[in-house]
Amino acid sequence: MGSCFSVQLSLDNFINRGWDSIVRHANYVCKLKQTLPTLSASLDELKAQRNDVQRKVDLAEIRQLKRLEQVQLWLSKAETMITEADNLIADGPREINSLCLGGCASKSCLSSYRFGEKVAKMLQDVKDHMSRGIFEKVAENQPAASVVVRPEEQPIALESMIDKFSTTPNDFDVVIWALVSKDYNVGKIQDEIGGIIGFSSEAWKYKRVEQKAVDINGVLRGKRFVVLLDDLWKRVDLIKVGIPKPNQENGSKIIFTTRSSDICGEMEARKKIKVKCLETEDAWKLFQDKVGDEALNSHPDIPKLAKQVAEECDGLPLALITIGRAMANKTTLVEWKYAIEKLKRSALPKMEDEVYPLLKFSYDNLPPTMKCCLLYCCLYPEDYEIPRRRLVEYWFCEGLLNEFDRISEAEMQGDHIINSLLSACLLERAGESSHGECVKMHDVIRDMCLWIACELGAEGKKFFVKAGAQLLKMPDVEAWEGAKRMSLMQNQIGVLKTKPKCPNLRTLLLRQTNLEKISDGFFRFIPNLTVLDLSGNRGLEALPKGISQLVSLECLDLSGCFIVELPMELKSLTKLKKLDLSFMYCLMKIPQHLISSFSKLQVFRMWNKTGDYFPKEDNVLDGADNEKLIEELISLQHLNIVWIPQIQSVSALKKILSLHLHRCCTKALELRGLGEYNVLCLENMERLERLEIRGCENMEEMRIEKLHTKVSPSTNGTSRFHTLREVSISGCHKLTDVTWLILVPNLRTLRVVWCVEMEEIVSKGKLGEVADVPFVKLETLELYRLRELKSIYWDALPFPCLKSISIEDCPKLKKLPLNSDSAEENHITIKGSQIWWTELEWENEATRHAFLSSFHDSKF
Repeated sequence: MGSCFSVQLSLDNFINRGWDSIVRHANYVCKLKQTLPTLSASLDELKAQRNDVQRKVDLAEIRQLKRLEQVQLWLSKAETMITEADNLIADGPREINSLCLGGCASKSCLSSYRFGEKVAKMLQDVKDHMSRGIFEKVAENQPAASVVVRPEEQPIALESMIDKFSTTPNDFDVVIWALVSKDYNVGKIQDEIGGIIGFSSEAWKYKRVEQKAVDINGVLRGKRFVVLLDDLWKRVDLIKVGIPKPNQENGSKIIFTTRSSDICGEMEARKKIKVKCLETEDAWKLFQDKVGDEALNSHPDIPKLAKQVAEECDGLPLALITIGRAMANKTTLVEWKYAIEKLKRSALPKMEDEVYPLLKFSYDNLPPTMKCCLLYCCLYPEDYEIPRRRLVEYWFCEGLLNEFDRISEAEMQGDHIINSLLSACLLERAGESSHGECVKMHDVIRDMCLWIACELGAEGKKFFVKAGAQLLKMPDVEAWEGAKRMSLMQNQIGVLKTKPKCPNLRTLLLRQTNLEKISDGFFRFIPNLTVLDLSGNRGLEALPKGISQLVSLECLDLSGCFIVELPMELKSLTKLKKLDLSFMYCLMKIPQHLISSFSKLQVFRMWNKTGDYFPKEDNVLDGADNEKLIEELISLQHLNIVWIPQIQSVSALKKILSLHLHRCCTKALELRGLGEYNVLCLENMERLERLEIRGCENMEEMRIEKLHTKVSPSTNGTSRFHTLREVSISGCHKLTDVTWLILVPNLRTLRVVWCVEMEEIVSKGKLGEVADVPFVKLETLELYRLRELKSIYWDALPFPCLKSISIEDCPKLKKLPLNSDSAEENHITIKGSQIWWTELEWENEATRHAFLSSFHDSKF
């Protein structure tokens, strides 16, 4: 009986287990219609929770906090779970269709069971994961930032100080380096600091100093920071800047460099470290490095003479570098012996008597024309970024580039001079402006040039420079009446009302001087003035009639002024070679026949607001007046550089294209209100650099030959627009793409604004196989108010030169043409709204994370 009873129990157990299994099978299948919608709803909740957590993480990382590893793990699992759940939900309709008998049986029982089991398990996993996604905090302070005095390179003679800071505990949250310089202002320092801690938008830069100080203080107050202020010439009020005062409680530090020990007292320095000149051996190593092996090995006796030259520099790093580079091409004993004699005569004790004479050695080695061009650069304020093109044009009008009569040819000489000065380290490369690439002067080199131009012997008393000196009124005329060149740039003068007698004055730079009025007699006794720069004075609404007295004027720069009407008295300026009217947003009238009276004009620029389209605010010259202006330009036979605004008819465009002179000299062209046309009609404009297409509301397509037949444009297209650097398209509401841009191989800047039907930047459907990768030179991409835009390019692009992407009001653009390859060594800044950024789709989580630090919320 015992054995029979045991068998019965085992059989019952077997039957019960089988029944449970059948019930589970049936539940998974029968409840499928309920669990799928429940999973879908739970998945939506998980996505929302994922987005909320991600948004918190992104905001924390913008504030330089580091995400917690458990948060990152949760987000990664959430991404995997969302993908798997989406796939299950997508397969749901097919599985439900296979059910029968009221949904409690299936045509494929095993398949339905397995699917139902997956859905039920996924539903539970989603709920469990959501319960684990509640975090008190998502990020914490970064590990210590390493302290760097200047990011560019290791400063010479400061190694001991840097080594000292590198051995301190790495417990600083923020490290900031800011250049102060001689004529500093609080706003400039705030902008530098703001850019580092996240306040980099244009809107923030226009805030008042007091508001910026509150913002900066709010970020730094809760952090341990190091602020390095480079090159102080006077006390900086840290409270006005917004820098909290360091103390033992917050553990922060302020470090500054200065040439004056008095500043150390004024800044209440707790510790002073005097930077000494280099020891003999270190000085010789530095000098050897700058001279190079070719010169040193060109004769057996040159190394001995080179050591004597290095000794004359007395360990001064700047002198060793500057003079070493000046001697890099000296390969004869005579040149080295001459250098030693010249330097020996200059060994004097003070700054003006010690440093400048040593640096002047490099200046003395320049040809005469190059010397004049270098001194001209000290007319600009300290640390000012000087547009190369504008500088060369001023040199040309001044007669410094006397090898050529045409500016287009003189530009070659000007470029050679600038490149030579860059090689000699007497100029430095800087950023870019609306006029292109810029250069600037090191402040010590500038001081040396001012010493030569204003004080030194027979060469002195020719320059009067008060650029960036924060003047509130014009200096006494007696101080500058004997000057040949004068600069009052970047001051707050307001009114010019005296009548200075300056018979020798040839250059007068009044850019950004806050001018509102110039008295009628101001120009009466300046008969030889050649270059007049009034640019950037937005308060200046009219020119005085007395400007007609400037009969020798060859360059008149009014760009950025808010002058309403040009006076007919300008007709007296018959020698004018350059007239710049760009960005004069208020200009309503140019008298008829005025422009055509400038028979010697070589450079004419007229340009308006770039990159936006505001028809109600656009007051610049109506269409009829503009047609007349174009007719007058066509009559000028010496034009070399032209920016032509507002071409509003095909006939006007054809007229320009029919003239060889204008095809060769037009560098910027604005097309407005045109209908459909073949963009290839512009390919013969040999020097076209900037193209703006605005308000062409009826233009449905910018046609290109053979594009409709899907013939690859790469066969002959990449050489067509080889000079074009900048393209801006706005207010062209019927355009759906701008695929023709693949024909622009050297495009640097692309701006597309308010084209309401734009769906793609480059359309794959309109191309065959494209051999060349597009946008390889692109540096700036701006896309604004394109509400239908879905794609920039159908595939990821490497973008080797891209620096910034700005996206505003493009809600359907869910993916950027970036991938993990684009992310390698990327230095791209991506600006947009936080919501848009959160919803962007990426190749994978690693790519998204790689670009996370690139993002800047456009509202800040």
